[in-house]
Amino acid sequence: MDQVGMSINLSELRQSLSSGRTRDAAWRKSQLQAILRLLNENEDRIFQALQRDLGKHPIEAYRDEIGIVKKAATHALSCIDKWMATKNSQLPWLFFPSRAEVLPEPLGIVLIFVSWNFPITLALDPLVGAVSAGNTVVIKPSELAPETSAFLARTIPVYLDRKAIKVVEGGVDIAGYLLQQKWDKIFFTGSARVARIVMAAALNHLTPVTLELGGKCPTIVDSLSAPLDLKVAAKRIAAGKWGACNGQACIAVDYILVEHKFSSTLVELLKKTVKRFYGENLKSLKNLSKIVNKHHFNRLCNLIEDPAVASSIVYGGKVDEENLIIEPTILLDPPLDAEIMLEEIFGPLLPIITLDKIKDSIEFINSRPKPLAVYAFTKDDSLKKQIVTETSSGSVTFNDTIIQFACDGLPFGGVGQSGFGRYHGKYSFDAFSHEKAVLHRSFHLELEARHPPWKDFKMKFLRLAYMYDYWGLILLYMGLKR
Repeated sequence: MDQVGMSINLSELRQSLSSGRTRDAAWRKSQLQAILRLLNENEDRIFQALQRDLGKHPIEAYRDEIGIVKKAATHALSCIDKWMATKNSQLPWLFFPSRAEVLPEPLGIVLIFVSWNFPITLALDPLVGAVSAGNTVVIKPSELAPETSAFLARTIPVYLDRKAIKVVEGGVDIAGYLLQQKWDKIFFTGSARVARIVMAAALNHLTPVTLELGGKCPTIVDSLSAPLDLKVAAKRIAAGKWGACNGQACIAVDYILVEHKFSSTLVELLKKTVKRFYGENLKSLKNLSKIVNKHHFNRLCNLIEDPAVASSIVYGGKVDEENLIIEPTILLDPPLDAEIMLEEIFGPLLPIITLDKIKDSIEFINSRPKPLAVYAFTKDDSLKKQIVTETSSGSVTFNDTIIQFACDGLPFGGVGQSGFGRYHGKYSFDAFSHEKAVLHRSFHLELEARHPPWKDFKMKFLRLAYMYDYWGLILLYMGLKR
């Protein structure tokens, strides 16, 4: 472990920070430009790594990994001067003459834990925010995506500042060692189980944390009447389930809520969409990521081995153990107390739960832990309002799925068991910054009502002081004193 500590060299990161160079706008911009060069010059290598780790198609890899980060870095480059600027703040006239400002400053040394399902995005997207805010950074890639982890470890030192940004590879022992160190911020993406370990370790040093977790993201499907709308909804649901790393995503559709009378129509539409997107033969499925490893493959298989759950399968259910493939699987009304309806699925299994009335979906969602996202397909404005005001989730998206993740103008993060803290765009800059309050006071015009000896007129003055503008305050003070 001592050798690990030497390879991390936190003292070098602190020296880079204390030198002040990471605070400079030119340094921050240079690192963002370097991230863009890294992506542009290594696109094929990234495709190969993601294909080996997760079986991702290059188009899916570009859409969800390379493109996302390039957009984030480009956006940050265009906004960083504005984000870094001090902001004037209004003060009470009681303290005139004075002025105040809010100055964003870097938190310090940041540790970023990367999840395996989007190993490029979840390493470099938070890094964009961290370097935009002027921090030094250690990135811990996931050992479950070894090809991508090795790529990041090889490539980041070539493009980015080696004395300020480091990559540390390894498994659970290395993660444990990292958590023993003192950090100024920990950013974690992963499971709630591991997040509890991260939080417990952070508590020892009172380190602030951002936890990007997951949960069972529901999708409400209203009885849309237009045939075209129904087809579009089926496409977007399929994309939000199987198109997001084959369901291995925190924002993936976890289950669907629909009225009884509409369920058969929806099932048939989803079947047709799956066949068109991915094919029908298990051995020749295309455009579909594999399950990350044997452990997760077995976990997913166990979810549908329960006879009561297996009997609810209306499409799919076949598995290819050798290639770690589970075909897109649709289940209609599995038991609500089965594990598949209690734990986050994180795979290609899609339960559909039928209800008497679509508005019953509100109560269903509220009876369970707060999800990272709620999706709803509807044209009913009253239902939309009810979903927004009566449910709690990290985000709500109407008539589409997962696209909120790609919007730099929206905060991304969870609530409750789906996590806390937020990032993307300006929210990433804020996540890795401290807003320091700076107040400048003049030596002129001292109001003695602030100081002893206490007299009745000073109490009257202070009671009313915050209700008046500057000149009214002076006249009030002079009148009370007389």
